Amino acid sequence: MADTPRGGPVVAIIPARGGSKRIPRKNIRPFLGIPLLARTIGILRDAEVFDRIVVSTDDGEVAGIALGAGAEVPFTRPGDLADDHAPTRPVVQHAIQELERESGQQVGPVCCVYPAAIFVTDAMIRQGLAMLKDEGVGKVMTATTYPAPIQRAYRVQPSGFAEMIWPENAKVRSQDLEVAYQDAGQFYWARREVWLDVDANPALRLLLLDRRRVQDIDNPEDWHAAELAYQLLTGT
Repeated sequence: MADTPRGGPVVAIIPARGGSKRIPRKNIRPFLGIPLLARTIGILRDAEVFDRIVVSTDDGEVAGIALGAGAEVPFTRPGDLADDHAPTRPVVQHAIQELERESGQQVGPVCCVYPAAIFVTDAMIRQGLAMLKDEGVGKVMTATTYPAPIQRAYRVQPSGFAEMIWPENAKVRSQDLEVAYQDAGQFYWARREVWLDVDANPALRLLLLDRRRVQDIDNPEDWHAAELAYQLLTGT
């Protein structure tokens, strides 16, 4: 087990509800033969930094897949945190509170990992924890560069005509524009107090990922593209 920024068990929390409108049962749908959630749990187990890998779900079938892959499901997520509009932070807060109530012990660093984070590696998970150990860092987030300068973005007006959002950049060379980064939506390391404080504004570090490892899986076309990309990246 790696040294941790603070005492208490190092915990992974995977928010994996049962419902999914665009891809039914997405979190447990077989991805190249293995349930998506099970693949992500496998990555976390290989990282060998977690004392507990916990799946927060409202669904019995999801729970069964999680248990079979080696994770824990020590509580059932309440319905008001399992609909389409429930944000991630309250789900993680609920999980932390349940784990601490159960064990009588405060948790240490917590990594929220999305079920579809199958393009990250165990080494990236370890790297994120190492970055969290740096003095003053409260949160580490995966990120990647935008494929084109956002300073040259356009918007469409109600009239239907397009205009540059920042027209002053129209003649600026792309290499002279500041590099911008987007949330890769894979995993988030943060200290316990950061997760629990709704007003927290932690010092943030970015763990930069190759864009080839950042893949939204929101519809059947995305799913097919992700399987092809995964095969190319892993050689499987």
